[in-house]
Amino acid sequence: MADGKEIYFGTAGYADREAKRPMRRDTLAQIWSMTKPVTGVALMQLWEQGKFRLDDPLSDYLPEFAQTKVYEGADSAGNPVLRPPHRPILVRDIFRHTAGLGDGPGDSYPQKALAAADPLNPGNDLPEFSRRMATVPLAYEPGTQWRYSLAVDVQATLVEKLSGQKFEDYVRQHIFVPLRMRDTAWTQPQERYSRLAIPYARGSDGKLQRKNEADIRLWNFSNRKLTRGGAGLVSSLDDYMRFARMLLNGGALDGVRILKPATAKLMSTDQLDPRIVERSWLPDKLNGVSGWISQFERDSRRARRKTAAPSENSSGTAPGRRSSGSIRRTS
Repeated sequence: MADGKEIYFGTAGYADREAKRPMRRDTLAQIWSMTKPVTGVALMQLWEQGKFRLDDPLSDYLPEFAQTKVYEGADSAGNPVLRPPHRPILVRDIFRHTAGLGDGPGDSYPQKALAAADPLNPGNDLPEFSRRMATVPLAYEPGTQWRYSLAVDVQATLVEKLSGQKFEDYVRQHIFVPLRMRDTAWTQPQERYSRLAIPYARGSDGKLQRKNEADIRLWNFSNRKLTRGGAGLVSSLDDYMRFARMLLNGGALDGVRILKPATAKLMSTDQLDPRIVERSWLPDKLNGVSGWISQFERDSRRARRKTAAPSENSSGTAPGRRSSGSIRRTS
């Protein structure tokens, strides 16, 4: 696209390798984390309406989070030590991934508690997801670290609470219908399944393997209760391009305004305080599951940097090292 006009379109590969079905313009895809900007837009629409302030405590709207504790470590007997946070989780924190919420699978106590709580069980609705999520101890003090988490699913719960509508209904009415995103939804009609790009995962032999039918259908072509804010949408190329163009145009497209220009600018502005220096990242995607940089990996990198004595280049960054704030793909 350039100046609102398409200048190139092309496809490659198969939407279904076994059936030799090629990728087409109307192929549908499970877009996973590209769901997150849609959820953010929905919640910021409600912010524009004065439904909340960014620095309000989250518990003002989702009271279950008033009792959420911080994990401080283990006592001499190996029992978890939990205490109230120094300050409450703010709405701003669930936008920035600074709430302290648990992240992916792992061996820490908060990660094990997250697995036991099972907030993302498809049989939960969003209020039940939130109640379970609030029982999981925070992995760190709110506002002190950046760590990828289930915060965007909490955003979806907040949209539902503040709007008085089911999250999926709200997004359809206030984003998808105005933008004419006709194929985009969490819940898809069965007749669209034949247009879906089949997801594959890398097996133990290193080769791509087709996911099983039940897993493919679970979040979009089944009777699940949970509508996630952080994942779950099915969309098409043209539909998502309309959403992206709306953001690029400052919140409007083809005469339809979804957000005010100032709100779109706020959403694209770095919100992390410079003091938040402890930041995790997603180095790669393996088998359809997000991977987190482990503490072991971070410690190993620090140790390697201490033992190395590289020369500085003209930019002040040692060759082979990242400059501060940059992102490097990790294999």
